[in-house]
Amino acid sequence: MQTRAEEPRRVLVVAFEAAELLDIACVVTALQYANHFCGRTIYLPVVASPGGTEINTATGLVLNAQTSLERARGPFDTLIVSGGTGYVKAMENARLVAHVRRLARETRRVASVCTGAGVLAAAGLLDGRRAATHWDHAAFLRDRFPLVQFDSDPIFIAEPDVCTSAGVTAALDLTLAFIEADVDAALARDVARQLVVYLQRPGNQAQMSMFTAPPPVANTVVQDTVAYAGAHLDQELTTTTLAGRAGVSERHLSRLFLRELGVTPGRFVRRARTEAAAHLLAGTDLTVEAVARRCGFGTAEALRQAFVSAIGVSPSHYRATQSHTVRTRP
Repeated sequence: MQTRAEEPRRVLVVAFEAAELLDIACVVTALQYANHFCGRTIYLPVVASPGGTEINTATGLVLNAQTSLERARGPFDTLIVSGGTGYVKAMENARLVAHVRRLARETRRVASVCTGAGVLAAAGLLDGRRAATHWDHAAFLRDRFPLVQFDSDPIFIAEPDVCTSAGVTAALDLTLAFIEADVDAALARDVARQLVVYLQRPGNQAQMSMFTAPPPVANTVVQDTVAYAGAHLDQELTTTTLAGRAGVSERHLSRLFLRELGVTPGRFVRRARTEAAAHLLAGTDLTVEAVARRCGFGTAEALRQAFVSAIGVSPSHYRATQSHTVRTRP
């Protein structure tokens, strides 16, 4: 028989019309795997919708709610509001927002996935806070809720009482972080392996990277410069060098990069080097010093500073948590 301390953590997942199915599934699946690996029920996830009605998700699939927002009563361990294309109507639904506000008072930890942050913001739960959301919706939400510091960069932002995450599969990263905080890191790693995902991306790792960014831009000067930089990361890649190679002035090259990529040539190179280093750290057994040289940082300290600045952890910590292959020295 379970003691009170061992009672399952009640988790309420709030969904609405045109919610994103993955926002819901990532959370519930990860929690159920945590139960499986522990051999007992640690989490009791329940999906709620306004009126307890079926949820016509953004993918076109229909999901049955297990309860209604109106009937839901705390205490809950965690309240998680999903995102999805229907989030604007959801955050403008006064009754839905009021129930989220009520349930938040009965919950230890409130969270959102993706654009679900808009619902939390409408409920006044993010005022004065920094919040993560999907990069493509951050500007819209900033305009709607000026008291909230919406950040399009991190995968998730976790505070003791309120947590917000980026889009879609970032729900997995947030839920793995919950499992680690609630139980331990070993269980979070077991769940991650079972789901065949990275062992956990740090919350402040950037949402958008050179590997997930949109297709190459149309401007041929930027295209050629990006391609050259990516193939010669261990060489000198100053703006002066790149501009000279492209046959344009430094000022013109900077204007082109800002217009097409939103960053200066120097910042692009630094980001490209950091992400190349991340791949080598996770997929090879090269020393940190060797990775630094191969990616153009020169020294391990320069690589460490770049990692701490970009994702908030050291290269050695990143390798310890992200290594996902049986590595052999190339």
